[in-house]
Amino acid sequence: MRQEHDLLGTREVPDSAYWGIHTLRATENFPLPVETVGQSRELVRALGQVKLAAALANRDLGVLDESTVAPIAAACQRVIDGELDDQFPVSLIQGGAGTSTNMNANEVIANAALEHLGHSFGQYSVLHPNEHVNQGQSTNDVYPTALKLSTIYTTHLLIDSLERLAAAFKVKADEFADVVKVGRTQLQDAVPMTMGQEFGAYQVMILEDIARLREALAHLHEINLGATAIGTGINAHPDFAPAVREHLRKISGLPLLTAPNLIESTQDCGAFVLMSGTLKRTAIKLSKVCNDLRLLSSGPRTGFGEISLPAMQAGSSIMPGKVNPVIPEMVNQVAFSIIGNDMTISMAAEAGQLQLNAFEPIIAYSLLRGLTHLAIAADSLAVDCVSGIMAHPQRLRELAEANIGMVTVFSPVLGYTTSTAIAAEALATDSRVTDLIVEQGLLTREEVDHFVERALSPIPG
Repeated sequence: MRQEHDLLGTREVPDSAYWGIHTLRATENFPLPVETVGQSRELVRALGQVKLAAALANRDLGVLDESTVAPIAAACQRVIDGELDDQFPVSLIQGGAGTSTNMNANEVIANAALEHLGHSFGQYSVLHPNEHVNQGQSTNDVYPTALKLSTIYTTHLLIDSLERLAAAFKVKADEFADVVKVGRTQLQDAVPMTMGQEFGAYQVMILEDIARLREALAHLHEINLGATAIGTGINAHPDFAPAVREHLRKISGLPLLTAPNLIESTQDCGAFVLMSGTLKRTAIKLSKVCNDLRLLSSGPRTGFGEISLPAMQAGSSIMPGKVNPVIPEMVNQVAFSIIGNDMTISMAAEAGQLQLNAFEPIIAYSLLRGLTHLAIAADSLAVDCVSGIMAHPQRLRELAEANIGMVTVFSPVLGYTTSTAIAAEALATDSRVTDLIVEQGLLTREEVDHFVERALSPIPG
């Protein structure tokens, strides 16, 4: 064990730990059984990038000398590369507006830098977590900047997953292009369509949400690094903000911009609210698609039974042979969680007071978890469900031909009133509308067959 000191006194820290006393107190103060900072790979990566950019900017401005910056930079690279993720044990949900996360990063980087120099952990007289690693920074600009970067990275992972899911639906849309079925509105029989059109619509829905996610991403590229405590830049070099932004642009590869008003940017969580709302929209639409898949595959004997989903596991502990649509059900539940997370993020953003929002940690937890979970769910839906869907063309055509809504095909010729009467009689007598039209002498069998074939032919989509 080694002894470390802070404003509250002295504590013993495991000598093998890269973290220090501030991290120790945070683990004791926030013992929540949720993900730790270290389990959020993209957030740790972003923290390392921010600290590296700050060190390089301070070197360029003459605030830190090369002998100090070089080991800090080496330590930051280890954080960026994921070597030290297990040294970030603090709960993502924490009081203090993210101070514990920033202190954790400062301590880990300082001790890794000391190790690089050949010194023991905790020799802060040589290289200090606050005086050197945190030079020119505050939690209030480091944490939101790192959160924006990690949200960008995680959103791109979600977009990749959604693109794979859209491609899976496109494959099925092409495969089912000639499969005629009954369209439905309000769960009632409507007019004919192809299953290819149905699955093609799902592809388009997903592509539209990818576009909306990209639009929301643009607002996350504006950062407040250089604002320090409340946006005035106190204790930072006057040119620190543009210098650190340029280094962070190069390190991250992102087109980052410094907010035009750092005081406004330090207290504003609007970009996270926008991204959360866009994520919720995506989740809601995917959940609706999964509702459709569960309904279309219901049965298999007493439901719609139009498609079969891949069998993934036994569906019951008491009913032999039962198989459930477990993958769509998982996606549904991820969507429910994201909808709840969006409310949490909304409340957290609203709860900010004056020059700072103290509740960004719960925003980080809710947003990063939602993005990650939906990416995993989308990949599972593509691979474990959509790619293995089978259609039942014979049943689909039988339903289409027996569909009372087929009378719509004849309404331009017979008129709405006559067609309504035919539909009512078909429903009352369990007859086909085509047979009634012929029996009543309204059209010949040849004419009816012509209209039916035209209606049931694959419709350009």
